[in-house]
Amino acid sequence: MRASAAAHFVFPVLSHIRRGWRCVSIRPHTQRTALRIQHPSAHPVNRPPAIIIGLDSLPGIQAARILAAHAVPVIAIAARPAHYCCKTNVCQQILFADTQSSDFIQTLCALGPTLPQKGVLIPCSDMSVWHISTHRDLLRPYYHVLLPPHPTLAMLLDKVAFYTYAQQQALPIAPTRFLHSRADAERAAAAMPFPCVLKPPKRTPAWTKQTHHKVYQVASADQLLPLYDQCAQWTSPLILQQWVAGPESNLYSCNCYFNAEGESLVDFTARKLRQWPPGAGSSSLGEACINDTVRNVALTLFRRVGYHGLGYMELKQDAISGDYFIMEVNVGRPTVRSAIAEAGGVALHYAAYCSAIGAPLPPNLQQGGQPVKWVHLHYDARSAFHYWRRGELTLRDWLRSWRGIGGYAVWSRRDPAPFFCDIVTTIGRGIGKR
Repeated sequence: MRASAAAHFVFPVLSHIRRGWRCVSIRPHTQRTALRIQHPSAHPVNRPPAIIIGLDSLPGIQAARILAAHAVPVIAIAARPAHYCCKTNVCQQILFADTQSSDFIQTLCALGPTLPQKGVLIPCSDMSVWHISTHRDLLRPYYHVLLPPHPTLAMLLDKVAFYTYAQQQALPIAPTRFLHSRADAERAAAAMPFPCVLKPPKRTPAWTKQTHHKVYQVASADQLLPLYDQCAQWTSPLILQQWVAGPESNLYSCNCYFNAEGESLVDFTARKLRQWPPGAGSSSLGEACINDTVRNVALTLFRRVGYHGLGYMELKQDAISGDYFIMEVNVGRPTVRSAIAEAGGVALHYAAYCSAIGAPLPPNLQQGGQPVKWVHLHYDARSAFHYWRRGELTLRDWLRSWRGIGGYAVWSRRDPAPFFCDIVTTIGRGIGKR
């Protein structure tokens, strides 16, 4: 029965793919080198290109597809040539450089003089945002840089600096302590209410080299000290924050864009329904929803600091008190869930592009009330299976949760290769572990 039931988890995935299968055509790449891939399916148009930095990520592939669908020429930079997202057919060029260090800045400097018009930089990770910000004067002759002043950016990128600012400004955050030493961790173990989460100020290359976890859940004081000893070898200081009670569906977000004058041009609110890994992962199923509380907290913060660029804030509603607490902010880049705005009919990414080049804004910038959903098919199947095994999700409820899906993280009828490469890679990884 268990194997049979598990098999049923595949059927909804196949049904979502089947409708587009007849129009699938995977075009081979005609040229592939160590530095560049050129795609014959990409036709140049007389518009400034968007430069996606970090194509080999969910925010990267989604932003590339969204902008290409608006007839924007897309050039991408990726660190991993074999990554499934690099199999996309929507980019005119894919260049390869380390996007977590400053190496890609040299690539941008070499590319810039060859562009017919100033490109629009779309970094897709915190580290690429940071490096663009620190080299913005070098890049501005060739690119539009959609970022606030560097001191503002540095404060928002660093969780210690941001949470300190939030405490000073009486913004809604859960009880938080900064652990600069083991003595700080010992005092926190004695004083903090548990459960908590332990996380770095930002996910540096040293952190991501050691773990894929964004945060660690800490159930008790006894668990904190050994976990601190481990994580403190990767980065310091660390942040300990009280866990906000409630399911994943209590996690709400606001994606927005502010122009160079600090004006909010577009925003979109949504919530998670499931995530992978469970507990402290990325969204695997999300739903658009209008939440004025979340929107107001996010826009108030970004206006207060004189923000410019793509912005994101996630808040969680406490299941006990009903209060909202800021979980994190992401700045200067698209996020995994920002594509849900496009699924909901709001041209978030394209509005940012048009604002940067001084073109008329698209008309569809107002969020409607339709509860459209966005899904990462692969991750949500794994998340649902996890909850099914725990007896917390039935097959019927999982199938119902997929009603109203209008956007996909990886699957695309017009660009199917990344999806199938991801599946093949995952299967191969699973076989290799046996």
